[in-house]
Amino acid sequence: MEIHSPEFKEKSRIALHDVNLQKALSNLKAGFPVKRSTAVARMPEFEQLRDEGTALKNHILENLDIYLEQFEANVIKNGGHVHWCRTPDDACKKILDICKDVGAKTVTKGKSMVSEEINLNDYLQKNGVEPIETDLGEYILQLRGDHPSHIIAPAIHLNLEDVSDIFHEKHKRPKSSDPAVLMQEAREMLREKFAAADVGITGANFLVAETGSTIIVTNEGNGDLTQTLPKTHIVVTSIEKVVPTLEDMTLFLRLLARSATGQEFTVYNTLSTGPRRTGDQDGPENFHVVLVDNGRSEMVGTEFQEMLRCIRCSACMNHCPVYGAVGGHSYGWVYPGPMGSVLTPQMIGIEQAGLLPNASTFCGKCESVCPVRIPLPKLMRHWREDEFSRHLSPKAVRWGISGWAFFAKRPALYRLLSSSSNLFLRLMAGKKGRIKKIPMAGGWTDWRDMPAPSGKTFMSQYKSRKQS
Repeated sequence: MEIHSPEFKEKSRIALHDVNLQKALSNLKAGFPVKRSTAVARMPEFEQLRDEGTALKNHILENLDIYLEQFEANVIKNGGHVHWCRTPDDACKKILDICKDVGAKTVTKGKSMVSEEINLNDYLQKNGVEPIETDLGEYILQLRGDHPSHIIAPAIHLNLEDVSDIFHEKHKRPKSSDPAVLMQEAREMLREKFAAADVGITGANFLVAETGSTIIVTNEGNGDLTQTLPKTHIVVTSIEKVVPTLEDMTLFLRLLARSATGQEFTVYNTLSTGPRRTGDQDGPENFHVVLVDNGRSEMVGTEFQEMLRCIRCSACMNHCPVYGAVGGHSYGWVYPGPMGSVLTPQMIGIEQAGLLPNASTFCGKCESVCPVRIPLPKLMRHWREDEFSRHLSPKAVRWGISGWAFFAKRPALYRLLSSSSNLFLRLMAGKKGRIKKIPMAGGWTDWRDMPAPSGKTFMSQYKSRKQS
């Protein structure tokens, strides 16, 4: 996937004026957040589970090497193979080698954001292997030559009309506005692909160290068909997905479904433990796990280690006002929303992704709904600090912060400025109490009114309360 993160501002302006996109995003705002809230309300122990999940993830990251080696040993014991890949290119080459070893011409793919991260589809196509996405959303996007804009609902930026149009164009069948008809059409087209595929590639939500198992959680049956019908199953995933035991995995499954889609549990929770054994009715003859690092090991022991707790539920983007306004494609790479604003600079460099951690209101909603309590605003602030210290921020930003620092270091002058600014803004707002236009603040007032300050300044209130 090409990198377009430096174009965030331009892409956001286009997104804000895209009527179809805004219609699609309105469905997001009315969907996942409400369902999550309902599911959480039905589970009194949810906050306790969040604490347990956070503590467990911290423990795993402190002992990541131990659990990964245990996982590898058990995969080998079960008859499978583990391949350690530091870079995306390493991972793509290894997967291609496996495909060539079995003479693969086509591969079916379950949903995998890591495969998007390493740009696997393009790599396979350039080397004579046809990848076929089987997740419905991913399949629609592949037909359109498009990329996911959301990590669990990849085609959420599309409307029903978009799907009908592309199916009519590619399948050469009559148009339909009935979702059930379109679903059946996709099933019919994909069935023959499942049967003919030489290799099946899936991601993994978790890796279980004690058993050498991988698990995918889906709401479609495509994942099971992808990993059981072909003779070779390849799991491509990242190193932080490992958990110690099956019991630990169930803790995260309880958090994941409720945080992601508001379900009690996803429809399919499918474990794979090595290749087919004697007496098994189905399953692959060959089982490979490709572990991708891509900068993650460099995060361990740093201020960004907490990001590795992420279980890819998408709750942060589902509740983010910025994502809800501009959609996932504006972020310009694989991972959108608050989690992408932290993860993307690590993987492609703050030089190219500097706009992303700055595209936040810091309202804190992302952190408040994260099932493993990742302090996303704090981590985005670290990237802002890094960008500023390396003089990568725009000059206007650096001058603005330097100007603020000048006054902040002089308390009396700062209090005088804040008091006079409050008075000036109240006069601008007039009787309506809001400001439609502020010089040099068009980024805010072009899209919303600025409420007038009410009451005294913080320092004035603090002083009066301290005296009382």
